[in-house]
Amino acid sequence: QVQLVESGGGLVQPGGSLRLSCAASGGTFSRYKMAWFRQAPGKEREFVTAISWSSGRTYYADSVKGRFTISRDTAKNTVDLQMNSLKTEDTAVYYCAAGRAVVISSASAAYDYWGQGTQVTVSP
Repeated sequence: QVQLVESGGGLVQPGGSLRLSCAASGGTFSRYKMAWFRQAPGKEREFVTAISWSSGRTYYADSVKGRFTISRDTAKNTVDLQMNSLKTEDTAVYYCAAGRAVVISSASAAYDYWGQGTQVTVSP
């Protein structure tokens, strides 16, 4: 069974950086897509970024483009999210997700497995 475990969240000041990591296990990920979503208090879960495990192709939400970078390590089965120039509005619980189809998507329904989430708080 596929398991996703996030790590790396925490408290950071505006303008700072954090790196999240998602350790994936229990599956053959070469035909999967991986993504990060986030959910702020009182708001719906929203798409942040996605990557094709096989090709490395990426896709970003406009709100994070140029500040966040998603990457994957096929040897370690990890997917990282490097977050730079963080803003207070980036505060949320960040979730790693995996979808069995190759084509990357921003829709949460396209993902079959979810991690438990890690809190990111951006505050002065």
